[in-house]
Amino acid sequence: MARYIGPKIRFCRHFGEHINAKGDKCSTVKCGLVRRSYPPGQHGQQSKLRLSAFAKQLQEKQKARRIYGLLERQFRTYYKKAIKDRGNTGDRLLQYCELRLDNVVYRLGLASSRNFARQLIRHGHITVNERMISVPSYQLKSNDKIGINTARRAQPYWQETIKRLSKNDRLPKWLSLDSVEISGRIERLPAHDDLNIGLETPLIVEYYSR
Repeated sequence: MARYIGPKIRFCRHFGEHINAKGDKCSTVKCGLVRRSYPPGQHGQQSKLRLSAFAKQLQEKQKARRIYGLLERQFRTYYKKAIKDRGNTGDRLLQYCELRLDNVVYRLGLASSRNFARQLIRHGHITVNERMISVPSYQLKSNDKIGINTARRAQPYWQETIKRLSKNDRLPKWLSLDSVEISGRIERLPAHDDLNIGLETPLIVEYYSR
């Protein structure tokens, strides 16, 4: 599958905020956004131009894609599903993104970034309802249990993860975590208040509704 392999810190600098592009590195002084807090490119340090309505919609859509690490086709597919569902289209769109297996593994604290979560899934470390899943885009449902492959549990990374999970204070309310068993559960679907991650979803819907 195609994927972006260029410098991901460009996204943080472009949007002027951390979007978890480099995992734990974003919280250190080594972060590119801290060292160079202006947009990338030769004109990055010049004053920003006033954005048109379309430019704002495009930027918000691109920001959402970069946060979740999705290609345009994947993100558009989620939008097409969202407009067919009942309820707020923007909320349903983010629900599809949040319920991806790679995102939930990251939210539970089992990986330092969504990219690393994809690597763990691809290498057979993650199980869903006691069954190994190697597809990062796998859509989870309420009461699904996310765990660690028994054959991989003894590896040093997971032993270190047990110590780190006990300090995880950023767990979303729609998830539960057992730091001893290294497992999590989808307690309920993420609600509107749970999806407040700094994205203006109406702009995204407007972009695709043109």
